[in-house]
Amino acid sequence: MEVLLLGIYGAIVWLIFIKLKWLPWNTTSQITVAIIPIVALTVLILCLNVVAPSSADVRVFKYTIPIVSQVRGRVIAVPVEEGNRLVRKGDVLFQVDPKPYQLTVDSLAAQLVGAKGGDKQLREQLRAAEGSTSAIRARINLTRTRVEQNRQLAATGAGNKFDLEQSEADLRDLEAQLSASIANEGQVRAQLAATVGGDIASVAKIKADLANAQWELEQTTVRSPCECYVINLALRPGAFVAGMPFNPVMTLVEAEGQVVALYYQNELHQVAAGDAVEFTLKTNPGRIVKATVDSVIWAQGMGQMQQSGTLPMTGVLAAPPSRFAVKFNIDPKDNELLVAAGAAGQAAIYTKRFAPIHILRKVILRVGAYSDYLILKLH
Repeated sequence: MEVLLLGIYGAIVWLIFIKLKWLPWNTTSQITVAIIPIVALTVLILCLNVVAPSSADVRVFKYTIPIVSQVRGRVIAVPVEEGNRLVRKGDVLFQVDPKPYQLTVDSLAAQLVGAKGGDKQLREQLRAAEGSTSAIRARINLTRTRVEQNRQLAATGAGNKFDLEQSEADLRDLEAQLSASIANEGQVRAQLAATVGGDIASVAKIKADLANAQWELEQTTVRSPCECYVINLALRPGAFVAGMPFNPVMTLVEAEGQVVALYYQNELHQVAAGDAVEFTLKTNPGRIVKATVDSVIWAQGMGQMQQSGTLPMTGVLAAPPSRFAVKFNIDPKDNELLVAAGAAGQAAIYTKRFAPIHILRKVILRVGAYSDYLILKLH
Protein backbone atom coordinates (compact mmCIF):
# COMPACT_ATOMS: atom_id res chain seq x y z
CA MET A 1 0.00 0.00 0.00
CA GLU A 2 2.83 2.38 0.82
CA VAL A 3 4.38 1.68 -2.60
CA LEU A 4 1.07 2.46 -4.28
CA LEU A 5 0.76 5.77 -2.40
CA LEU A 6 4.33 6.67 -3.29
CA GLY A 7 3.63 5.86 -6.93
CA ILE A 8 0.58 8.12 -6.96
CA TYR A 9 2.54 10.85 -5.23
CA GLY A 10 5.42 10.51 -7.73
CA ALA A 11 2.99 10.79 -10.66
CA ILE A 12 1.52 13.99 -9.21
CA VAL A 13 5.01 15.47 -8.71
CA TRP A 14 6.02 14.57 -12.25
CA LEU A 15 2.84 16.10 -13.65
CA ILE A 16 3.19 19.39 -11.70
CA PHE A 17 6.94 19.96 -11.87
CA ILE A 18 8.08 18.17 -15.03
CA LYS A 19 5.19 17.80 -17.46
CA LEU A 20 3.13 20.94 -16.88
CA LYS A 21 5.90 22.92 -15.15
CA TRP A 22 3.43 24.75 -12.91
CA LEU A 23 6.15 25.10 -10.26
CA PRO A 24 9.91 25.47 -10.66
CA TRP A 25 12.01 22.35 -10.14
CA ASN A 26 14.81 23.74 -7.99
CA THR A 27 16.66 22.75 -4.82
CA THR A 28 13.92 24.04 -2.51
CA SER A 29 11.12 22.23 -4.32
CA GLN A 30 13.17 19.05 -4.53
CA ILE A 31 13.80 19.03 -0.77
CA THR A 32 10.14 19.78 -0.10
CA VAL A 33 9.00 17.02 -2.45
CA ALA A 34 11.30 14.54 -0.65
CA ILE A 35 10.27 15.54 2.89
CA ILE A 36 6.49 15.51 2.34
CA PRO A 37 6.11 11.74 1.69
CA ILE A 38 8.47 10.83 4.54
CA VAL A 39 6.54 12.90 7.08
CA ALA A 40 3.14 11.97 5.65
CA LEU A 41 3.84 8.20 5.60
CA THR A 42 5.34 8.30 9.09
CA VAL A 43 2.29 10.08 10.51
CA LEU A 44 -0.07 7.80 8.57
CA ILE A 45 1.58 4.59 9.73
CA LEU A 46 1.81 5.73 13.36
CA CYS A 47 -1.84 6.75 13.34
CA LEU A 48 -2.87 3.54 11.56
CA ASN A 49 -1.12 1.40 14.19
CA VAL A 50 -3.31 3.05 16.85
CA VAL A 51 -6.75 3.18 15.19
CA ALA A 52 -6.36 -0.08 13.20
CA PRO A 53 -3.69 -2.16 14.96
CA SER A 54 -2.47 -5.25 13.17
CA SER A 55 -0.90 -8.49 14.33
CA ALA A 56 1.16 -11.01 12.42
CA ASP A 57 0.59 -13.59 15.15
CA VAL A 58 -2.94 -14.98 14.89
CA ARG A 59 -3.42 -18.38 16.49
CA VAL A 60 -6.27 -20.89 16.51
CA PHE A 61 -6.69 -22.85 19.73
CA LYS A 62 -9.01 -25.77 20.31
CA TYR A 63 -9.57 -27.67 23.53
CA THR A 64 -8.80 -31.38 23.45
CA ILE A 65 -10.59 -34.01 25.50
CA PRO A 66 -8.72 -37.24 26.29
CA ILE A 67 -11.19 -40.12 26.40
CA VAL A 68 -10.64 -42.64 29.19
CA SER A 69 -12.72 -45.74 29.75
CA GLN A 70 -14.53 -45.83 33.10
CA VAL A 71 -14.58 -49.63 33.14
CA ARG A 72 -12.26 -52.50 32.34
CA GLY A 73 -12.89 -54.96 29.59
CA ARG A 74 -12.45 -56.08 26.00
CA VAL A 75 -13.42 -53.60 23.28
CA ILE A 76 -16.02 -55.06 20.93
CA ALA A 77 -16.75 -52.08 18.63
CA VAL A 78 -15.17 -48.77 17.56
CA PRO A 79 -17.73 -47.16 15.20
CA VAL A 80 -15.96 -43.78 14.81
CA GLU A 81 -13.24 -42.90 12.32
CA GLU A 82 -10.25 -40.64 12.62
CA GLY A 83 -9.94 -37.54 10.46
CA ASN A 84 -12.15 -34.67 9.35
CA ARG A 85 -15.39 -36.45 10.28
CA LEU A 86 -17.55 -34.62 12.78
CA VAL A 87 -18.69 -36.67 15.76
CA ARG A 88 -21.94 -35.38 17.26
CA LYS A 89 -22.58 -35.14 20.99
CA GLY A 90 -23.92 -38.49 22.19
CA ASP A 91 -22.48 -40.54 19.31
CA VAL A 92 -20.93 -43.86 20.32
CA LEU A 93 -17.12 -43.75 20.41
CA PHE A 94 -16.48 -47.36 21.42
CA GLN A 95 -18.09 -50.23 23.31
CA VAL A 96 -16.70 -52.56 25.96
CA ASP A 97 -18.05 -56.10 26.36
CA PRO A 98 -21.06 -55.61 28.70
CA LYS A 99 -21.61 -59.27 29.67
CA PRO A 100 -19.65 -59.29 32.98
CA TYR A 101 -21.37 -56.10 34.09
CA GLN A 102 -24.81 -57.39 33.08
CA LEU A 103 -24.21 -60.51 35.16
CA THR A 104 -23.32 -58.37 38.17
CA VAL A 105 -26.53 -56.37 37.73
CA ASP A 106 -28.61 -59.55 37.51
CA SER A 107 -26.95 -61.01 40.62
CA LEU A 108 -27.53 -57.87 42.70
CA ALA A 109 -31.12 -57.62 41.49
CA ALA A 110 -31.72 -61.16 42.78
CA GLN A 111 -30.03 -60.30 46.09
CA LEU A 112 -32.27 -57.25 46.40
CA VAL A 113 -35.39 -59.41 46.07
CA GLY A 114 -34.08 -61.68 48.85
CA ALA A 115 -33.15 -58.71 51.04
CA LYS A 116 -36.63 -57.26 50.69
CA GLY A 117 -38.00 -60.65 51.77
CA GLY A 118 -35.68 -60.46 54.79
CA ASP A 119 -37.19 -57.09 55.63
CA LYS A 120 -40.64 -58.66 55.76
CA GLN A 121 -39.25 -61.53 57.84
CA LEU A 122 -37.79 -59.07 60.38
CA ARG A 123 -41.14 -57.34 60.72
CA GLU A 124 -42.82 -60.71 61.31
CA GLN A 125 -40.15 -61.55 63.90
CA LEU A 126 -40.87 -58.24 65.63
CA ARG A 127 -44.57 -59.01 65.81
CA ALA A 128 -43.83 -62.50 67.17
CA ALA A 129 -41.40 -61.08 69.76
CA GLU A 130 -43.96 -58.50 70.86
CA GLY A 131 -46.59 -61.23 71.19
CA SER A 132 -44.23 -63.46 73.19
CA THR A 133 -43.31 -60.58 75.52
CA SER A 134 -46.96 -59.78 76.10
CA ALA A 135 -47.78 -63.43 76.87
CA ILE A 136 -44.88 -63.75 79.32
CA ARG A 137 -45.95 -60.57 81.11
CA ALA A 138 -49.45 -62.03 81.54
CA ARG A 139 -48.02 -65.29 82.93
CA ILE A 140 -45.76 -63.32 85.29
CA ASN A 141 -48.72 -61.41 86.65
CA LEU A 142 -50.59 -64.70 87.24
CA THR A 143 -47.56 -66.32 88.86
CA ARG A 144 -47.02 -63.34 91.18
CA THR A 145 -50.63 -63.72 92.32
CA ARG A 146 -50.05 -67.41 93.07
CA VAL A 147 -46.84 -66.63 94.97
CA GLU A 148 -48.70 -64.15 97.13
CA GLN A 149 -51.52 -66.64 97.76
CA ASN A 150 -49.10 -69.47 98.70
CA ARG A 151 -47.18 -67.12 101.00
CA GLN A 152 -50.39 -66.24 102.83
CA LEU A 153 -51.44 -69.92 103.08
CA ALA A 154 -48.01 -70.97 104.32
CA ALA A 155 -48.10 -68.20 106.95
CA THR A 156 -51.43 -69.48 108.32
CA GLY A 157 -50.41 -73.15 108.08
CA ALA A 158 -53.10 -73.92 105.47
CA GLY A 159 -50.53 -74.45 102.69
CA ASN A 160 -47.22 -76.23 102.44
CA LYS A 161 -43.85 -74.59 101.95
CA PHE A 162 -43.07 -76.64 98.80
CA ASP A 163 -45.89 -74.99 96.80
CA LEU A 164 -44.55 -71.55 97.79
CA GLU A 165 -41.04 -72.40 96.70
CA GLN A 166 -42.29 -73.89 93.42
CA SER A 167 -44.31 -70.77 92.55
CA GLU A 168 -41.36 -68.52 93.38
CA ALA A 169 -39.11 -70.63 91.10
CA ASP A 170 -41.70 -70.37 88.32
CA LEU A 171 -41.74 -66.56 88.77
CA ARG A 172 -37.97 -66.30 88.48
CA ASP A 173 -38.00 -68.47 85.36
CA LEU A 174 -40.69 -66.33 83.74
CA GLU A 175 -38.79 -63.12 84.57
CA ALA A 176 -35.71 -64.57 82.88
CA GLN A 177 -37.82 -65.46 79.84
CA LEU A 178 -39.21 -61.89 79.84
CA SER A 179 -35.69 -60.41 79.83
CA ALA A 180 -34.68 -62.64 76.92
CA SER A 181 -37.84 -61.78 75.00
CA ILE A 182 -37.35 -58.03 75.57
CA ALA A 183 -33.71 -58.35 74.42
CA ASN A 184 -34.79 -60.22 71.27
CA GLU A 185 -37.47 -57.64 70.57
CA GLY A 186 -34.94 -54.81 71.00
CA GLN A 187 -32.50 -56.49 68.63
CA VAL A 188 -35.14 -56.81 65.92
CA ARG A 189 -36.23 -53.20 66.46
CA ALA A 190 -32.59 -52.06 66.13
CA GLN A 191 -32.25 -53.87 62.82
CA LEU A 192 -35.43 -52.27 61.54
CA ALA A 193 -34.44 -48.84 62.86
CA ALA A 194 -31.09 -48.87 60.96
CA THR A 195 -32.50 -47.42 57.74
CA VAL A 196 -31.06 -45.44 54.83
CA GLY A 197 -33.54 -43.64 52.62
CA GLY A 198 -36.43 -45.56 54.13
CA ASP A 199 -34.81 -48.99 53.64
CA ILE A 200 -33.10 -51.15 56.20
CA ALA A 201 -29.29 -51.15 56.03
CA SER A 202 -28.95 -54.47 54.20
CA VAL A 203 -31.48 -53.46 51.53
CA ALA A 204 -29.96 -49.98 51.19
CA LYS A 205 -26.48 -51.45 50.66
CA ILE A 206 -27.65 -53.82 47.95
CA LYS A 207 -29.55 -50.99 46.26
CA ALA A 208 -26.40 -48.86 46.26
CA ASP A 209 -24.34 -51.72 44.85
CA LEU A 210 -27.01 -52.33 42.20
CA ALA A 211 -27.05 -48.64 41.19
CA ASN A 212 -23.26 -48.66 40.87
CA ALA A 213 -23.37 -51.86 38.81
CA GLN A 214 -26.01 -50.36 36.50
CA TRP A 215 -23.86 -47.23 36.09
CA GLU A 216 -20.84 -49.37 35.19
CA LEU A 217 -23.00 -51.26 32.69
CA GLU A 218 -23.95 -47.94 31.06
CA GLN A 219 -20.27 -46.95 30.92
CA THR A 220 -19.50 -49.92 28.69
CA THR A 221 -20.86 -47.73 25.89
CA VAL A 222 -18.68 -44.61 25.71
CA ARG A 223 -20.31 -41.61 24.02
CA SER A 224 -18.94 -38.33 22.77
CA PRO A 225 -19.33 -35.45 25.26
CA CYS A 226 -19.22 -32.77 22.53
CA GLU A 227 -19.24 -32.06 18.81
CA CYS A 228 -15.66 -32.94 18.06
CA TYR A 229 -13.21 -34.57 15.71
CA VAL A 230 -11.42 -37.79 16.63
CA ILE A 231 -7.63 -37.86 16.49
CA ASN A 232 -4.99 -40.19 17.86
CA LEU A 233 -7.31 -43.15 17.27
CA ALA A 234 -5.29 -46.32 17.78
CA LEU A 235 -8.07 -48.24 19.55
CA ARG A 236 -9.35 -51.31 17.71
CA PRO A 237 -11.89 -54.07 18.51
CA GLY A 238 -10.23 -56.74 20.59
CA ALA A 239 -8.05 -54.32 22.56
CA PHE A 240 -8.30 -54.29 26.34
CA VAL A 241 -9.02 -51.06 28.22
CA ALA A 242 -7.99 -50.81 31.84
CA GLY A 243 -10.32 -48.12 33.16
CA MET A 244 -7.50 -45.94 34.49
CA PRO A 245 -7.59 -42.12 34.35
CA PHE A 246 -4.02 -41.87 33.05
CA ASN A 247 -4.62 -44.23 30.12
CA PRO A 248 -6.59 -42.34 27.40
CA VAL A 249 -7.56 -44.43 24.39
CA MET A 250 -8.30 -41.57 21.98
CA THR A 251 -8.44 -37.78 21.85
CA LEU A 252 -11.27 -35.49 20.78
CA VAL A 253 -10.70 -31.99 19.38
CA GLU A 254 -13.65 -29.61 19.74
CA ALA A 255 -15.26 -28.48 16.48
CA GLU A 256 -15.39 -24.82 17.44
CA GLY A 257 -12.11 -23.28 18.50
CA GLN A 258 -10.88 -19.95 19.79
CA VAL A 259 -9.11 -17.43 17.59
CA VAL A 260 -6.76 -15.03 19.34
CA ALA A 261 -4.22 -12.50 18.13
CA LEU A 262 -1.27 -11.26 20.15
CA TYR A 263 -0.69 -7.51 20.39
CA TYR A 264 1.85 -5.36 22.16
CA GLN A 265 0.57 -3.46 25.16
CA ASN A 266 0.51 0.05 23.66
CA GLU A 267 -1.48 -1.11 20.62
CA LEU A 268 -4.61 -1.89 22.63
CA HIS A 269 -5.57 1.33 24.40
CA GLN A 270 -8.22 2.15 21.77
CA VAL A 271 -9.50 -1.44 21.33
CA ALA A 272 -12.91 -2.26 22.82
CA ALA A 273 -15.26 -5.24 22.79
CA GLY A 274 -17.39 -5.28 19.64
CA ASP A 275 -14.80 -3.65 17.36
CA ALA A 276 -14.73 -5.07 13.83
CA VAL A 277 -11.97 -7.53 13.00
CA GLU A 278 -10.62 -9.10 9.85
CA PHE A 279 -8.10 -11.90 9.90
CA THR A 280 -6.50 -14.36 7.52
CA LEU A 281 -5.23 -17.89 7.98
CA LYS A 282 -2.54 -19.56 5.96
CA THR A 283 -4.76 -22.62 5.65
CA ASN A 284 -7.21 -20.49 3.62
CA PRO A 285 -5.13 -18.31 1.24
CA GLY A 286 -6.91 -15.26 -0.12
CA ARG A 287 -9.80 -15.58 2.34
CA ILE A 288 -10.69 -12.69 4.66
CA VAL A 289 -12.56 -13.89 7.75
CA LYS A 290 -14.86 -11.39 9.46
CA ALA A 291 -15.06 -11.26 13.24
CA THR A 292 -15.50 -8.96 16.23
CA VAL A 293 -13.47 -8.41 19.37
CA ASP A 294 -14.76 -10.54 22.20
CA SER A 295 -12.37 -9.33 24.88
CA VAL A 296 -8.80 -8.47 25.65
CA ILE A 297 -7.22 -11.00 27.99
CA TRP A 298 -5.42 -8.67 30.36
CA ALA A 299 -3.13 -11.27 31.84
CA GLN A 300 -0.02 -13.15 30.81
CA GLY A 301 2.70 -15.22 32.38
CA MET A 302 5.13 -12.37 33.11
CA GLY A 303 2.59 -10.87 35.51
CA GLN A 304 2.13 -14.05 37.53
CA MET A 305 3.43 -14.22 41.09
CA GLN A 306 3.19 -17.65 42.69
CA GLN A 307 3.42 -18.33 46.40
CA SER A 308 7.05 -19.06 47.21
CA GLY A 309 9.65 -18.61 49.90
CA THR A 310 12.16 -17.15 47.45
CA LEU A 311 12.54 -13.55 46.36
CA PRO A 312 11.32 -12.75 42.83
CA MET A 313 14.05 -12.42 40.22
CA THR A 314 13.93 -9.63 37.69
CA GLY A 315 16.57 -11.23 35.51
CA VAL A 316 20.04 -10.16 34.43
CA LEU A 317 18.86 -8.92 31.03
CA ALA A 318 15.83 -6.78 30.27
CA ALA A 319 12.77 -8.86 29.52
CA PRO A 320 11.29 -8.51 26.01
CA PRO A 321 8.05 -6.55 25.69
CA SER A 322 5.16 -8.76 26.67
CA ARG A 323 2.04 -9.16 24.54
CA PHE A 324 -1.61 -9.66 25.38
CA ALA A 325 -4.11 -11.89 23.64
CA VAL A 326 -7.24 -10.49 22.03
CA LYS A 327 -10.03 -13.05 21.62
CA PHE A 328 -12.20 -12.92 18.49
CA ASN A 329 -15.78 -13.98 17.78
CA ILE A 330 -16.06 -15.30 14.23
CA ASP A 331 -18.94 -13.97 12.13
CA PRO A 332 -21.74 -16.58 11.83
CA LYS A 333 -21.48 -16.65 8.03
CA ASP A 334 -17.88 -17.87 8.34
CA ASN A 335 -18.63 -20.58 10.90
CA GLU A 336 -18.47 -23.29 8.24
CA LEU A 337 -14.93 -22.24 7.34
CA LEU A 338 -12.29 -24.79 8.23
CA VAL A 339 -10.51 -23.25 11.21
CA ALA A 340 -7.81 -25.80 11.93
CA ALA A 341 -6.31 -26.07 15.39
CA GLY A 342 -2.84 -24.57 15.27
CA ALA A 343 -3.49 -22.47 12.15
CA ALA A 344 -1.69 -19.11 12.03
CA GLY A 345 -2.24 -15.87 10.16
CA GLN A 346 -2.60 -12.10 10.37
CA ALA A 347 -5.32 -9.87 11.81
CA ALA A 348 -6.43 -6.26 11.97
CA ILE A 349 -8.74 -4.59 14.48
CA TYR A 350 -10.74 -1.58 13.28
CA THR A 351 -11.51 0.76 16.16
CA LYS A 352 -14.18 3.44 16.04
CA ARG A 353 -11.66 6.24 15.41
CA PHE A 354 -10.56 7.64 12.04
CA ALA A 355 -12.54 5.11 10.05
CA PRO A 356 -11.56 6.60 6.62
CA ILE A 357 -7.95 5.46 6.96
CA HIS A 358 -8.99 1.90 7.82
CA ILE A 359 -9.04 1.26 4.07
CA LEU A 360 -5.25 1.29 4.09
CA ARG A 361 -5.11 -1.52 6.63
CA LYS A 362 -7.73 -3.49 4.68
CA VAL A 363 -5.68 -3.26 1.50
CA ILE A 364 -2.51 -4.32 3.33
CA LEU A 365 -4.33 -7.28 4.90
CA ARG A 366 -5.72 -8.43 1.56
CA VAL A 367 -2.36 -8.21 -0.13
CA GLY A 368 -0.95 -10.40 2.64
CA ALA A 369 -3.84 -12.86 2.25
CA TYR A 370 -3.18 -13.34 -1.46
CA SER A 371 0.54 -13.65 -0.85
CA ASP A 372 -0.27 -16.79 1.15
CA TYR A 373 -0.79 -18.52 -2.19
CA LEU A 374 2.95 -18.32 -2.76
CA ILE A 375 4.75 -21.47 -1.66
CA LEU A 376 8.42 -20.53 -1.59
CA LYS A 377 10.32 -23.79 -1.48
CA LEU A 378 12.39 -25.73 -3.99
CA HIS A 379 11.31 -29.27 -3.20
